[in-house]
Amino acid sequence: MKGGRAVGRSQTPTLTPATFARRIARAQEELKSHKLDLLVVEPSTNFQYFAGYNPGRSERLILLMLPATGVPAIVCPSFEVERIKRNTVISQARGWEEQEDPWLLVAKAAQQMKPRGRAGEVAVEPTTSYQSYVRLTTKVRGWIPRDGSAVTERLRIIKSPEEIALIRQAIAATEASIAATFSQLAVGMTERDVAQLLSREMASRGSPGGGLVQFGPSSALPHGGPSAGQLTRETVVLIDAGSRVEGYTSDITRTIWFGDAPSDEFKKVYNIVHDAQTAAIENAKPGITQCQQVDRAARKVITDAGYGQYFTHRLGHGMGMDGHEPPYMVEGNTLLLEPGIVFTDEPGIYQLGKFGVRIEDDCMMTPSGVEVLSHRTAKL
Repeated sequence: MKGGRAVGRSQTPTLTPATFARRIARAQEELKSHKLDLLVVEPSTNFQYFAGYNPGRSERLILLMLPATGVPAIVCPSFEVERIKRNTVISQARGWEEQEDPWLLVAKAAQQMKPRGRAGEVAVEPTTSYQSYVRLTTKVRGWIPRDGSAVTERLRIIKSPEEIALIRQAIAATEASIAATFSQLAVGMTERDVAQLLSREMASRGSPGGGLVQFGPSSALPHGGPSAGQLTRETVVLIDAGSRVEGYTSDITRTIWFGDAPSDEFKKVYNIVHDAQTAAIENAKPGITQCQQVDRAARKVITDAGYGQYFTHRLGHGMGMDGHEPPYMVEGNTLLLEPGIVFTDEPGIYQLGKFGVRIEDDCMMTPSGVEVLSHRTAKL
């Protein structure tokens, strides 16, 4: 914790223009490999991934247009051109006036990016709004829309060393903030009080964020909201939190016993969950293990212990610029875990009316196996 205060405080971005140039080049390679001619992206984490900045969505269209060959451009309101140029790595910003239809400008730019002699194939970023999709397909002629997930997911699923470094910083800030919050727990606090304390601790480390705080029976709801109850002694406290550094996040859950001595049942359940987490880590091999097999390894431990019905969600999810992103550690996902994939390992047992236990750590697949990026807790 001592060194945690400085985490994320640096004002010098670690992602350089060269990083984004490589991303754009890789995106163009992916587009060509899928026989696609253009990728369009509204403000989102994918927009930030390519442009270095997320201007946010509003009723005014901002659109990144990334051709398979040539120079990308951003279409935006004219009064936003300067903001876009100052904050993104995209040199071309084309402005539309307030009284104009921005899709006419998109259509003009698309025409310049279109292949000759045939219809173009445009990859549509998966979080694009329905309204934008409709306008794209009705006002931008000569283009066939395609799902852009294959392009964006493939690029983002394997994390670069620069991305891993930022994720590590976010993890360090989150771990220190959770520990500091636990140390300040007091009888009478509400879940909302503790959640606000947690956010302040994260902000003090230069890594803004927050999380779920759940006491006692509330901890048996995997995604429960703040309840009205106050903290009492000899009860369970669960904190599921994440913070952010330069757009990259963490996701960590810790469950503790607040009081003098944990109950025998709590210790039993906690250690089963811990063993399930260990099984997932030890059974994951690069290029061999499917995402669903990691889930199975953890689930088997909990099921064999007689608590299978209480493990009600997937084992985990990918993590990077989004708190939850592909790949998902869930039955049915046959994707192989490759070096550079970052994911959460978060088994849980939730007994309604009693308590829940979830232990969540952030992991990375390496050429030699799983590296746990966070610091695992000890068994009880």
